[in-house]
Amino acid sequence: MAAYAELREQATQAYAAVSRPPRTLVRVGIATCSLARYADLALEKLRSEVAARSLEVDIGIVGCAGICWAEPLVEVARPDGRRVLYGEITSDKVEAFVKRVLVRDEDDPELALGALNETAVGGVQPLSTLPWWRVQTRRLMARCGAIDPEDINHYIARDGYAAISKLLLSGMRPEDVTAQVRDSGLWGRGGAAFSTGTKWDFLRNAPNAPKYIAINADEGDPGAYVNRNIMESDPHLLIEGAIICAYATGAARAYCYIRDEYPVPIARMRKATEQAYEMGILGPNILGTDLSFDFQVVQGAGSYLCGEETGLIASIEGDRGMPKIRPPFPAQRGVLAQPTNVNNVESLANAPLIVLNGNEWFRSMGTSTSAGTKMFSLSGQIQKVGLLEVPFGVPVKTLLEEAAGGLPEGVGLKGIQPGGPLGGILPAEGWELALDLAPFRDRGVLLGSGGLVVIGDNTCIVDLALYFTQFAEDESCGRCTTCFIGTQQTVEILTRIKEGRGRRSDVEKLKLLGTVMQWSNCFHGQGAPTAVKNTLQYFEDEVYEHIDRRHCRAGVCKPLIQYVVTEPRPDLQEAADICPTEAVVRDESGWRIADERCIRCDACRQLAPKSIAVVDPVRAP
Repeated sequence: MAAYAELREQATQAYAAVSRPPRTLVRVGIATCSLARYADLALEKLRSEVAARSLEVDIGIVGCAGICWAEPLVEVARPDGRRVLYGEITSDKVEAFVKRVLVRDEDDPELALGALNETAVGGVQPLSTLPWWRVQTRRLMARCGAIDPEDINHYIARDGYAAISKLLLSGMRPEDVTAQVRDSGLWGRGGAAFSTGTKWDFLRNAPNAPKYIAINADEGDPGAYVNRNIMESDPHLLIEGAIICAYATGAARAYCYIRDEYPVPIARMRKATEQAYEMGILGPNILGTDLSFDFQVVQGAGSYLCGEETGLIASIEGDRGMPKIRPPFPAQRGVLAQPTNVNNVESLANAPLIVLNGNEWFRSMGTSTSAGTKMFSLSGQIQKVGLLEVPFGVPVKTLLEEAAGGLPEGVGLKGIQPGGPLGGILPAEGWELALDLAPFRDRGVLLGSGGLVVIGDNTCIVDLALYFTQFAEDESCGRCTTCFIGTQQTVEILTRIKEGRGRRSDVEKLKLLGTVMQWSNCFHGQGAPTAVKNTLQYFEDEVYEHIDRRHCRAGVCKPLIQYVVTEPRPDLQEAADICPTEAVVRDESGWRIADERCIRCDACRQLAPKSIAVVDPVRAP
C-alpha cells in the first residue's frame, strides 16, 4: 500500500511542527463549548499581543479536549519539550499571560491545569494527576484537543486511516469485517444498544444496490454532546469508520446528517470531507485500490424527530422528518428506497479502533455485556461540566463526584437524568449505579447516548417532568394521536398540578396515558411518558405534596410560593428599585411584598437573600 505509506510520511513531516516544535507553539482550543466562552476573542487577542511584541511564537488551534469547565484552554509547547495546558485564559487575561509565559518564558502554576509531560514542569503537575483526567481511558478521545481538526495531516500522523490501510492490505472479506465488529461486542451507542456487527450484516446481505449509510449525528437530547465532540475535534475518525462500514457492507455512499444547531461540526466535517477527497481517501479507487466510496454532509432540518432513523431518512430525501411505519426496515428500504444502515457517530468511530487493534484489545475494557469505553457528557448542577471517556462499568459516582467535583456547595442530590428527555429520571441512589445497560434498564430508564444531567434538590420534580413532556409535545410530528394528544394531555395535567389545582385522580390519569402512549408509531411517543413514569415511581410523595398540600418543597412552582420580608435591611431599597412590578413596598407598617403584584421573578431575593425569603403561602407571616 505505497499510497498510504507516502501519505503517512508526508503527514509525519507536517505534524513535526506540533510534536517537536522548533520554536514556542501556542494552541487554543476552538470548539462549540469554548466559543461559548469567547475563545475566539482570546485567540484574536493572543495573536495581536504576539504580533505587537514581535515574538517568535507560532499560534494554532485544536478541538475540544473535554475540559469544557475550564475553557478557553491554551496549550504552550516549547522547543525544550515542556508542554503545559492552561485554563480559563479569557481575553482580559491574555496580556498578562503573554508577558509571563511567552515573554519571560515562565510557567504559571496558578493558571495551569497540568503539564502534558509525564513529569512536573516548573511546579506544574502532570495533567494525568488531575481528577478529571485520572478516571479516564481515552481511546475515542485520544486525539481530541491534541490535533488541529482542520488539518488532515495531524490525523494521519497519529495513526489516522491506518485501519483502512490494514484492512485493504490484509485482504479481509466483507463478512470477516462484520464478524470482527460483531465479535468485538460493540453495540450501537445511540441508545438502542443493538449489535453493530449484526446491523452491518443486515446491509451486507441485502440483495439490492446501491446501498447507503446514514450517519445519525442529529444529537438533540438536552445535555448530550458526545457526537459533537467527535465531529468538531476528530472528524476524520468518523469518516474512517464510515469507510470501514462501506467496505464491510458494500455501501456506495454515506449521508452524514448533522443537526442544524451544530454549525462548527458541520463546517469541520465538510472540510474534512474535502481534504479526504483531495488525498484520494474518498471517491473512486481509495488509496489506489478498487474500493470506491462517497461521503456527503447533510445539514439537519432542526427537528428532534429527525433523530429517529426513518424520520432521518425522510429528511435526507428532502421530505418532512416524520417517522415511517416499519417494516420495511431501513436495511431493506431506506434512503431513496435503497438498503440503508443508520449508524450513530460514536458507533462508527469505534470501528477503526477495532480493526487496527483487534477484538481482544477492545474487550480488555468494559464489562462482559458492554465491551470497550463510552464517552459521557456531564451537565446540570455539577461543579465541572464537560466530556470524558471511561470504561463501561465505572460507577456514576466516580464521574460525578471524583472527576466533576460533585454538586455546588449547599445543593444536595435529587436525581440523575440519563439518555435525554425520553430516557427517564433516576433518584439520588442512581449515583451508585455502574455505567452499563442492565442497571439502568432494571430501574426503568435508558443509559442513552451518553448525556448525564445532574439534578439538585433545588429542582422541582413536577416542574422537571413538565419540562420534558412539553419538549416531547413540541417535537411530536403529529402523525400519531397517541403521541400528539397523549403528550398534550400530560402537559395539561402536570400544569394543573404545578399550579396547585391538581387532583389525586390525576395520578391515575398520568399512568393511563403512559400505558396508552406505548402504542405510538415510533420511540418518540413510546418514550415520552418515561420521565413522568419515573416521577411517579420514585418521587410520588413530592407529587402528592403538590396535590394535597399545595406545597412545592423546591420553591419553584410560582402559584405555590410567596415572597416575604424576613428582616429589614438596607438592601431592600435596592430590591425595590429593580422590581418590575413595584411589589417590594414600604408603608407605615414597614417593608413588605405586595403579593397581588408579585410575579415571582425571584430578582428581589437574589439581590437581597438575607432580607427576602420564599415560603408556603399557608405558613406566610
